[in-house]
Amino acid sequence: MIYTFVLLDKANSLELRRQLRPEHRTYVAKVADRIAFAGGLVGDDGETRVGSLLAIDFPSREAATEWLRDEPFTRGGLYSSVQIQGFVNLWPQKAGFPPAQ
Repeated sequence: MIYTFVLLDKANSLELRRQLRPEHRTYVAKVADRIAFAGGLVGDDGETRVGSLLAIDFPSREAATEWLRDEPFTRGGLYSSVQIQGFVNLWPQKAGFPPAQ
């Protein structure tokens, strides 16, 4: 099942995000073949990073939770809020895909 991760950053955490980003990208790359979509959440200005949204195929909620527990941003204390939800795609994607280069 696809699990979505809605991950909101703590206030004033941009520097922490920058420090952990290389390790985060390496970690996420290990499940790249199972990612439905992933990217940054931004504020109303369209630029200020406020968190992350990921949708990744896992065999169970427990596996998704375990994966997130070991994720570098999580271990580094970046997130103020974490939400994991199962996701069923019922609509073919038309906008926003593939990611901008």
